[in-house]
Amino acid sequence: MRSEIPDTMQAFGAMSKAAMKAGALSALDKELIALAIGVSSRCDACVGFHVKALIRLGVTREQLMETLAVCTYMGGGPALMYAAEAVRAFDEFSPTA
Repeated sequence: MRSEIPDTMQAFGAMSKAAMKAGALSALDKELIALAIGVSSRCDACVGFHVKALIRLGVTREQLMETLAVCTYMGGGPALMYAAEAVRAFDEFSPTA
């Protein structure tokens, strides 16, 4: 898509950088929020992308699990299934898992 709609992709990348930049919330906190939205939206690609970003930022398993507990509370069974996918991704991509 970058080659076919470069302006859109560049703008989306700039928006991402601006939104995810540490401020009142840390970059880690913002990635946890992004993961929660990905789980709640049932977006497989989002889950994988944000789990990888969280690992790069040093997320702990406890931080991940607490975030997924809130997702499950708010989203019920469907969120639980995507939360499990997030744990699977964490276990697959984390060097310490």
